[in-house]
Amino acid sequence: MDTSTALQLFLLPAGALAVAGLARWRGWSAPLLLVLAGLVVSYVPGVPDYRLDPHIVLSVFLPPMLYSASLDSSYLRLKDVRRPVGLLAVGLVLLTAFVVGFVAHALIPGLPFAAALALGAIVAPTDAVSAVAVGRKLGLPRKALTILVGEGLFNDATALTAYRVAVAATVGAAVDVVQAGKEFLLSAGVGLLIGLAIAYAAGLLLRRLTDALVANGVSLLVPYAAYLAAEAIGASGVISVVVVGIYLGHQLTRTSYGVRLLSGAVWQVVDLVLESIVFALIGLQMRPIVAAMNGRRPTEIALYAVVLFLVVVLVRIAWVPPATYLPRMLSKRVRAREPKSPSWQNVVLTSWAGMRGVVSLAAAFALPESFPQRELLLFLTFGIVISTLIVQGLSFSWLIRRLGVSNAKERYTDDLAEAGAQQAAATAALNRLDELTADGVHEVHEQVVEQLRGRAERRALQAWERLGGGTGPEGEETPAAVYRRLRREMLVAEREVFVRLRDERRIDDEVLHRVMQELDFEEATLERG
Repeated sequence: MDTSTALQLFLLPAGALAVAGLARWRGWSAPLLLVLAGLVVSYVPGVPDYRLDPHIVLSVFLPPMLYSASLDSSYLRLKDVRRPVGLLAVGLVLLTAFVVGFVAHALIPGLPFAAALALGAIVAPTDAVSAVAVGRKLGLPRKALTILVGEGLFNDATALTAYRVAVAATVGAAVDVVQAGKEFLLSAGVGLLIGLAIAYAAGLLLRRLTDALVANGVSLLVPYAAYLAAEAIGASGVISVVVVGIYLGHQLTRTSYGVRLLSGAVWQVVDLVLESIVFALIGLQMRPIVAAMNGRRPTEIALYAVVLFLVVVLVRIAWVPPATYLPRMLSKRVRAREPKSPSWQNVVLTSWAGMRGVVSLAAAFALPESFPQRELLLFLTFGIVISTLIVQGLSFSWLIRRLGVSNAKERYTDDLAEAGAQQAAATAALNRLDELTADGVHEVHEQVVEQLRGRAERRALQAWERLGGGTGPEGEETPAAVYRRLRREMLVAEREVFVRLRDERRIDDEVLHRVMQELDFEEATLERG
């Protein structure tokens, strides 16, 4: 690898992380800012063409991103919303692929219907990263967020299967719709089984690994193992990875505390780096894709892009309300299982959360070089992806505020439930402490017992105080809030002493790092309180 290539490989993640850092600092949407920055940078003289390699995106970037999202999701909540997720991840994807294909075939002269269907499959799956990030920040209700996450996890499998069928039909392979449906079910089913097998094996291994670094090093390999194992036999790698992530996320409490503490940090960093690079890459495709359109009339291709963008948006808007309310109207079983009807505000937000992402671009770039009107399909895919990210992405936060959607009631319910659970846990802990100190076998200093008792009682008190925002009836600080404030100041003073002693060569750096880690863990518990 020469120096210029190495420099290019360094500049992409470095620039992407700089933009992502700016977005996080200013409270802006990082995916949108990264795409816009990539669009601008692609026209800066001297900037190399960062060609999006579909194989790298699908086999290197996609597995850990899917796995991380799955790991962070809730199996129980996804189980509760399996019907709406299925209607979005399968029904809406297939409908979008067909409608976009039909319109593209009628709109674009000389574009075969199978090739138009391939375009529909390419732009059918949504990327919920930006919508979920905004929704969490602005307090979107938990069920609406879970539906968006579940759709984003599973719709890639549907879209990529439809894409393969359409591409095969375009290049002349005989395609039977019924057979294609069977192959889809077989691919998803085998992917599910492979995912479960790898999840079970990985779960056993991770539970036995007490070294947090080794365990998290192994976890970085798990999504690739799941994806490659499924793809190697023609099954759905996407389904396999998602199943592994959901299973291991549900079983995470069975691993050691060190593994759990480090796991959160590891996957947050992986998410930040990969998502920053991916969204920057989307914007950086602007110049080469537009350059490939030389010889075509700009007004003509702009018309195609606008019409198909509107089709993509309107199909989702037309699908979501009936898919939400009709099953409830027609089925007593659905009404019994889901007694609370979704609010119209959440339905509107779900209808508008149709941003597309890098999977669509990767699929477009993976089209064979001889594919009919390949350059035009690349441009249309790029135009639709960028349009959804800018139009829907920029307006999503405004729409949440305009509709007055909030999860304040959910947060209060969570705090109330946590307070009760903390009280029950503290009672159990104190009872166990009494048992251990009452048997007379082990002599325990009374001061130690009082410290342990005070810590257990303080945790329960903090949970109840959180219901009142950490303040008393007259606005004064509660005892737990005073404790946290004073203890933070004490930790600052302690750190200063340890650093000064290190600088005076009275303690070694290794001692400093060990002590600082202990103080950091204690401060992390204070932040949680």
